[in-house]
Amino acid sequence: MALSTVTHSPLTTAHQPGLNRFDMTPAQQQVLLNHLQNKTPKRETRLAESFSHLLHHLHIEPPSRAKVQHINWDLHKAAVSPKQVISEKWHEIRGSTHWNDPSDLLHPWLRREIVKYGEFAQATYDAFDHDSSSEYCGSCRYNKSKLFDQLGLTRNGYKVTMYIYAMSHIELPRWLERSHVADPWSRDSNWMGYVAVSDDLETRRIGRRDIMVAWRGTVALCEWYDDFLSDLKSIGAGESKVEHGFLSIYTSKNCATRYNKSSASEQVMREVIELVQIYREKGEEVSLTITGHSLGGALALLNAHEAGAIIPNLPITVISFGAPKVGNIAFREELHQMGVKTLRVVVKQDLVPKMPGHFPFNEGFQAFGQIRKKRSEWDYTHVGTELMLDACSSPYLKRGMMNFPGFHNLETYLHLVDGYLDSTTPFRADAKRDVALVNKHCDMLVNELSIPPCWYQLANMGLVFDSHGRSKARRHPDDIPSPTREIDST
Repeated sequence: MALSTVTHSPLTTAHQPGLNRFDMTPAQQQVLLNHLQNKTPKRETRLAESFSHLLHHLHIEPPSRAKVQHINWDLHKAAVSPKQVISEKWHEIRGSTHWNDPSDLLHPWLRREIVKYGEFAQATYDAFDHDSSSEYCGSCRYNKSKLFDQLGLTRNGYKVTMYIYAMSHIELPRWLERSHVADPWSRDSNWMGYVAVSDDLETRRIGRRDIMVAWRGTVALCEWYDDFLSDLKSIGAGESKVEHGFLSIYTSKNCATRYNKSSASEQVMREVIELVQIYREKGEEVSLTITGHSLGGALALLNAHEAGAIIPNLPITVISFGAPKVGNIAFREELHQMGVKTLRVVVKQDLVPKMPGHFPFNEGFQAFGQIRKKRSEWDYTHVGTELMLDACSSPYLKRGMMNFPGFHNLETYLHLVDGYLDSTTPFRADAKRDVALVNKHCDMLVNELSIPPCWYQLANMGLVFDSHGRSKARRHPDDIPSPTREIDST
């Protein structure tokens, strides 16, 4: 159960590696351990009572006292499950059969991989500066060498190699975060994601060098419905068409800009091609995994389509979360013919995956495909295999309310992935992710948990006070966007 990650502390057992940071002697460690163990019963009782009250409030049969005790107070139980070596099962986990067997979606190894890439997508939100009063609004708060360290993602075993910037030649509501200050870092571009590559340890675990691309999304995608009604644009020489707004973000460039002298497409493909060449020359197997949430999931499919067309014999997987429809049936078929494996994670209550287009018409109209010689080129359709989750399956999420931003929230998705077993089984009791993460950017958790909504922010909103008591939003010099450095890196 996710509560276990809240109650476990690196100081609760002498064998925990966190103790080394405090330079404690063995005698001091034992004193602290005895103290904590002596305090446990009273605290356990309070938490058990609170938990039982929560389950009663949600009309759920509470577990026995022994069960609560096991969940919350097994001090020797790791808060994070160990990483299994999946090299021999990698192709199956990555959809060699397109996840045709529903039981594949329940396998804990696949669950861990989905969460891993979801956390990489979440990093594009957590590190994004969306404060319009900041001169760096629209950029990443950290340079690429510090990103995973700042966000606690070094455990996943990847290293960021490049940042991606994007612009658009059409007006899109609220996708471009702009600074209101007089001299912002950029007037045309936003930080849109990054490229990373697995380190040697992770490479051995999964059996190949994995190149990973994470694309940032936007929480305002619901507002794009009218703009993205049915406007598709051709890509390539075939019949494939994709939504024009997504394509504009992916391909727009302007030589007069600082960060988009080359498009997001050109930036990411240049880096991926170079990395594939480097590791293939070393005799390694290489894969490409592309992830993204919302708009980022749409860009991930465009990225996969381009990579599949340019780089031969490269295993490509897309793991998207809450992604909208991107293109027509021909676009879906081309991705399939390229061998691209796509797993779409969808929350039942989320409206964004039903967009763009008049989705009731689209879905119903396609049902008559057998009696039409040719389906309409304006039909939007999804790509790949769908993993459907239900927000009502979690006892931690509020019910009886239509919280559309909360249903679309990526942390809500990751919480449900972590606890999902199947459509007929209750939320799993040994889920590992901290339930408090759900409320980072929304208000989805039940009030009994006492987790404040939208709690994720910089200390003092980034303000630093100087010796004269004056405040100013500042960044470390290494984290200030550098046009020269970033343009050279792309």
